Amino acid sequence: MFFDSDLLMSALRALTPILLAALGGAVCERAGVFNIGLEGMMLMGCFTAVATSWFTGSPWLGVLAAALAAAAYSLILAVGTVTLRGDAVVLGVAMNLLAVGLTSFLLRTIFGVQGTFDDPSLTGLPLVGGFSPLAYLAWAAVAVAALMLSWHVWGLRLRGVGEAPEAAATLGVSPARYKYAAVLVSGVLCGLAGAQLALGNVTLFSENMTAGRGWIAVVAVMLGRALPFGVLLAALLFGVAEAAGFRLQGLGLPQQATDAAPYVVTLGALFLSTAQRRRRTGRTTGVAS
Repeated sequence: MFFDSDLLMSALRALTPILLAALGGAVCERAGVFNIGLEGMMLMGCFTAVATSWFTGSPWLGVLAAALAAAAYSLILAVGTVTLRGDAVVLGVAMNLLAVGLTSFLLRTIFGVQGTFDDPSLTGLPLVGGFSPLAYLAWAAVAVAALMLSWHVWGLRLRGVGEAPEAAATLGVSPARYKYAAVLVSGVLCGLAGAQLALGNVTLFSENMTAGRGWIAVVAVMLGRALPFGVLLAALLFGVAEAAGFRLQGLGLPQQATDAAPYVVTLGALFLSTAQRRRRTGRTTGVAS
């Protein structure tokens, strides 16, 4: 049977890093910062988690270090877009490219290996019910983010900063402060996503191991319209696609075809979403005229 409990478990494990990163992107989107640097932040989290866990013997210190490192890395985006008024897209792409080169350089410099670092002494995260604690944290974060963005004063002000920064400033709210906070929160969540990927899903680091998951998280933010539960559903779609790809690979399909499954689903979801929005816009225009 193709669809069974094992496929669901695999999909939920694949969902976790995408969901954490996408929640970070959603927070940035609400603040008016288009963050496509999620891939680079995740990759920095992956390397930092593995390096710290290997040196200290504690995966939890690895998780903490990953969150802090990705948050520090996210300051490039915060300073560049908020303080220096730079282009968020250009900065995000540059951050992604820098992370690939920097982690590859550090892999050779610190561990003296190329490609993949996999050591028996490397300690991964414990599993509870088949999932790491970060998986449960990701699911809880969806509810917390929904409550914060819809009901809490901080979330309402964050939305105001993203939708009308000038009006928010006249009410005494600092748009720069809230944008910085949103980007830092995004960095922390991406660091946790990287730690989950490197110490939860597997226990190793390989060059460019995020393999486009940060870009998929960006698409999840777009499909979910930066709403926490919408982001959850979009991330679940991609998690199922990735798990199905692994299942099809086990059934004999070429690895290249199965690896492409999540990205094919991404393109299809974007196409359907764009077509639906255009149809709604056309109906609205027709009614108005």
